[in-house]
Amino acid sequence: MTIAALVALIILVGLGNWQMQRLAWKEALIAQVTARVELPPAPLAEVLSQGTPDEITYRPVTVSGVFDHGREIHLFGQNLDGFAGYFIYTPLMRANEPTVIVNRGFVPTPLKDPAARLVGQIEGRVTLTGLVRAPRAGNAFQPQNDADRNEWFRANLNEMASHLGEAIAAPVFVDAGPTPNPGGWPQGGQTRINFRNSHLGYALTWYGLAVTLLGVYIAVHIGAARIGFKRRKA
Repeated sequence: MTIAALVALIILVGLGNWQMQRLAWKEALIAQVTARVELPPAPLAEVLSQGTPDEITYRPVTVSGVFDHGREIHLFGQNLDGFAGYFIYTPLMRANEPTVIVNRGFVPTPLKDPAARLVGQIEGRVTLTGLVRAPRAGNAFQPQNDADRNEWFRANLNEMASHLGEAIAAPVFVDAGPTPNPGGWPQGGQTRINFRNSHLGYALTWYGLAVTLLGVYIAVHIGAARIGFKRRKA
């Protein structure tokens, strides 16, 4: 029993320590993102020259070009209020510069078809402000993308660029800011910058279980010692 209790105690304390490490990482991430999103917008080319995609993600940028609405990509997801629908990723064509794939924002499922929101398909040259987003590979719980049906579940930049036929594309996405589009759709400003942080609660749970285990172990041994003492006295 002592060996089993010791192994369990080590595991519980280890899990608590791991959650404390995750807490430190999450707090650093939140501080980093908060600092970046508060920077003034700068031209995308300038920001790209300042670091890798991971080093500049969440930086505010400005970018100009012409949207190619005929090749928009529909990424299934939820908006900030939790409603299901699609994020509209559209190539922004720029003269003599790499194409930028812009997440123009969210539309509810009934508006997935561009014909249902024609007024929002802005023509001509546009300049928009948004946030840099580093490419995401997705995870094992997400379905594979179905480019033929334009049903996407992973914001995989390489897959999207290949599907669009863009051999040279900017190495990052740009999430459009909250400036309204004509007709209200797509709805920009959907970047999640508030991250859930429950690691301290998880850590306290594991440490609490470790203390409980230790208390039970001590109580059992005290009880056993008292029984043995009484038997010897009898």
